[in-house]
Amino acid sequence: MKSFARALALGLRYRWTFAASLACALLVAVLWGGNFGALYPLAEAAFNRKSLHSLAERQMAETQAEIRRLEQELSRLEPAASPSGLTSHEQEQARTLRRELAAQQRWLATQQWFQQHVLHPYLPRDPFRSLALVVAVVVAGTLIKSLFFVLHQILCARLAQRVAMDLRKTFFRHTLHMDLATFHREGTSELMNRFTADMESLTSGVNEFFGKLVREPLKMLACLIGAAWISWQLLLFSLLVVPPAAVLIRWLARTLKRANRRAMEEMTQIFSILEESFQGIKVVKAFTMERYERWRFHAASKKYFLKAMRIARYDSLTRPLTEILGILTISTAMLAGAYLVLNQKTHLFGLRMSDAPLSLSALLVFYAMLAGVSDPARKMSEIFSRIQRAAAAGERIFQLIDRQPAIVDPPRPRPLGRHCQHLVFDDVSFHYQPGQPVLERISLHIRFGETVAVVGPNGCGKTTLVSLIPRFFDPVSGAVRLDGIDLREVCLRELRRQIGLVTQETLLFDDTVYNNIRYGSPHATRAEVIRAAEQAHARRFIEEKLSHGYDTLVGPRGSLLSGGQRQRIALARAILRNPPLLILDEATSQIDLESEQLIQQVLERFIRQRTTIIVTHRLGTLALADRIVVMDAGRILDIGQHHELIRRCDLYRRLHTVQFRETA
Repeated sequence: MKSFARALALGLRYRWTFAASLACALLVAVLWGGNFGALYPLAEAAFNRKSLHSLAERQMAETQAEIRRLEQELSRLEPAASPSGLTSHEQEQARTLRRELAAQQRWLATQQWFQQHVLHPYLPRDPFRSLALVVAVVVAGTLIKSLFFVLHQILCARLAQRVAMDLRKTFFRHTLHMDLATFHREGTSELMNRFTADMESLTSGVNEFFGKLVREPLKMLACLIGAAWISWQLLLFSLLVVPPAAVLIRWLARTLKRANRRAMEEMTQIFSILEESFQGIKVVKAFTMERYERWRFHAASKKYFLKAMRIARYDSLTRPLTEILGILTISTAMLAGAYLVLNQKTHLFGLRMSDAPLSLSALLVFYAMLAGVSDPARKMSEIFSRIQRAAAAGERIFQLIDRQPAIVDPPRPRPLGRHCQHLVFDDVSFHYQPGQPVLERISLHIRFGETVAVVGPNGCGKTTLVSLIPRFFDPVSGAVRLDGIDLREVCLRELRRQIGLVTQETLLFDDTVYNNIRYGSPHATRAEVIRAAEQAHARRFIEEKLSHGYDTLVGPRGSLLSGGQRQRIALARAILRNPPLLILDEATSQIDLESEQLIQQVLERFIRQRTTIIVTHRLGTLALADRIVVMDAGRILDIGQHHELIRRCDLYRRLHTVQFRETA
C-alpha cells in the first residue's frame, strides 16, 4: 500500500480542494447521524398526542424523581454521623449511588438548558405541529445532506483527476528519460498497459479513497459517537466481534492485491499480442496465420479470465463478511441491551454498562445508531476490491517511476563546445547480455569533417557502434570521446543537440509534414523548412503529390506516405538541424536509385565541414566516404578506401560483388 499512499499524497498537495471535500464529508456524516432513529422519541411523543414540551417536562420530572430516589437511598445508606463505619459492600453501593446521582444531575442540567434555550423559544406546543417540525427537520436535513454529498463527489473527482494528471505527466517524463534498453526490455505493450489500464485503476482507487473511504467511515463514526453517548460500555461490548473480522479482512486484502497484480500482468500479454498482430497484420494475412493468432489471443484471454475469476471469488467474500459482522454486532447489542432494560440493570457479566439503567427510548436510539453503521459498512465492502486493485496498479506504476535510467547526466558535466576536432572510439567493447559480446575492442579515430562509411554483414554491430555516439548505450569497457572529452562526462542534451540522425526505420509523427521536418528545430522558419526539404529531394513530391502540401497530415508513424517519402522527410529533418555530426544508418535503403543519386549530390555538399558516419551497403553512398570501415562479428577487420579494400579485404570484396549484382 506504500505506492498507493504516495498517490494519495499527491492529492493532499491540493490543500483547498481536499479541505473542502473533507468538510463536505463531515457535514454529510453529521447529518447522517441525525436520522429518524435519533428523532424516534420525538415522533413517538407526537403520535401519542403529546407535544415536545410535555415530553420534555415528563422526562425532566422523571429525572428529578430519580435524583430524589437516589438521594434518599444514599442518605439511608450513608448516615451523616459515621460514613466510615460502612462495610465494604455498603461502600461499593454508596459509590455506585453517587455515580448514578452525578449522571442524573448532569442529564437534568442538559434538559434544563435545552428547555430554556431551544424548546420554549422555538418549538411549538401543539402535537401535530411538533410532528410537522420533526418531518420538516428530517426533509431539510436530507436535502442539505444531498447537496453536500454532490459537492463531495465533485471535489473527490477533481482530486482524483488531478492526481491522475500529475502521475501521467511524471510517468511520461520519467519514461522519456529511460534508456533504450528499458524500452527493448519492457516492450511498448507493457508501457501502454501501465499508462492506460493501470493508471485508470489507480485513478478509480484514489477517487474511492477520497470519496467513500473518507465519507462512509465518518458516517459510521457519527453513529458510533451517538451510540457511545448513550452507553460507550455497551457499544464496546457489542463490537467484540470486530477484531477477529479485521484480521480476516487484512488477509483478504493481501490476497486480493496479489491476485490483481497477476491479472494486470496477464493483461500486458493481451496488449502485447494485440500490438504484434495489428502491426504485423500484413504478415499475418500473407502467411494465413489468422487461426494461430486467434489461438494465441484465446490462450492469453483464458489466463486473464482465470485470474479475474479468482479475484471475483475473493471479492465475493467481502460483502457477506461485512453483513455477518453487522448481524453479529446488532444481535449482541440487542441481547445485551434487552437484558439491561428489561431487568433495569447497569452491569452485564460483572461489567458496568451504564451509570444508570437505560430507558426503552434510549435503547431504541442506540439500536438505530448501530443500524446507521450498516449502510456505510456495506458501501465500504463494495469498494474493497477496487482499493486493492488500485494498490496493485500503484505498485506497477511507481515501480517504473522509481527505476533509475542507466544513461544519466554526470553530477558535474563538462562543457562541450561545438564539435570541431575528432571523434574517437578508444578500445570500446559492448554487450546487451553478459557473455554475448556485440562489440569487441573497437578502436577508431575520425577527424572532424571526415566521412566514414561502416559496412559489414547483418548483425556485425554496425548500428550498435553508431548508437554509442548519442549515448543510447554506454560502452561496457573503453570510451567514446568527442574532441577529447569522454561522452559520459558531458550533458546528454548538449551532446545530442550536435547530432543529426537518420535511421532505416524512419518514424514520423502523426502531424503535418511541416512539423515533422521542423521536429528538433522548433525555431526554424518556413523558408528554412522548405530549403531543407529541397536539399533532401522532398520538395517536389510534397508540393505536387500531397493534397495540402507541407500542411498534409502524414498519419500514425507516417503511414500515409511511402517508405521513400518518409526517409526523405527524415533526411530533411536532419539537414534542417545543421548538426556538426551526422549519422546516416541505412538512410537511403528505401529510396529508388534515381532519387538516391539526387540525394547523394545533396549529401556531397551537405557533409562538408561536418563529421559524417554512414552505415550502408549501397555502392553510390560508399562513393561519398573518405574511408570505409569493414566490420564482422563485432570487430573491425579493415579500414581504408574503396580501391584498397577491394584489393586486400576478402569480406569487403564479397559484399561489393553481391551489391554490384543487385544493382545491375
